[in-house]
Amino acid sequence: MIIATAFIMALCYQIFIFENSFAPAGINGIATMIQYKLHFSVAYLSLLINVPLCILAFIFLDKSFAARTTVFTLTFSAALLLLQYKVIDLSFLSYKTANGTSTILAPIASGVITGIIYGALIRMNSCTGGTDIVAALIHKKWPEQNLMWIIFAMNTCVAAASYFVYDFKMEPVVLCIIYSFLSSQVSDKILRGSRQRIKFEIVSQESKAISEEIMSQLKHSVTVVPAKGMFSGREMEMLICVVQKHQVVAMEKIIAAHPDAFAYSTVINETLGNYQKIRYNFFENLKKK
Repeated sequence: MIIATAFIMALCYQIFIFENSFAPAGINGIATMIQYKLHFSVAYLSLLINVPLCILAFIFLDKSFAARTTVFTLTFSAALLLLQYKVIDLSFLSYKTANGTSTILAPIASGVITGIIYGALIRMNSCTGGTDIVAALIHKKWPEQNLMWIIFAMNTCVAAASYFVYDFKMEPVVLCIIYSFLSSQVSDKILRGSRQRIKFEIVSQESKAISEEIMSQLKHSVTVVPAKGMFSGREMEMLICVVQKHQVVAMEKIIAAHPDAFAYSTVINETLGNYQKIRYNFFENLKKK
């Protein structure tokens, strides 16, 4: 997976970024500007910058993280060289306007693709190198510093520098900002979206019936907590259940079937637990009954 994402990243740079005169975020953005001015390949610059950073990450951060990031960096550079020297000729796929100027579609497409790659790599305990490693090293030294603000500050510097590199034009600056924003947003959605769940808290006099419907229809367990209404003074039970996002409508139907039920839901960024074991125990209990 890491090798595949590295090749896709190289393809993204070759198709959308190099042909449209703007710099992406991070250290690779600096390398792209150097390539634009001095014609020194990003592939070599990426190796020169990222290999020492990976060594530092191996020493001071996490060895597995450093090893996987090194694999990504080496594959990215190798794939980029194959594409740039047309050993693998995919130039017919390059996105470029007729007059050679960049368009907003290039940073949008490359930002989304890069965001997907970022999200996938982070889930595999890896990264694309460069800015991410620098930020992690700074954060380890000064943990009180916000990691995202460190990365944002570095990307801001890249965006500002692109104004001077690309012939004093504002367009490359705007395109770099669009790329940075989309890549961070998409990667964040991937990381949070796959882990998010919805927690329901339900108060009803029919708590037993509701819990049985939840367990039989949604295959989720329910926690029961004693509760008391301060206005009415009635002793009741509150049900707590965490479900997946696609089960929200089904949960709402269960609640709606009990007119006296009062419920509210909240978004949970991450859940920890062995759902397979919970389902197994549930079905085992059904068999015993």
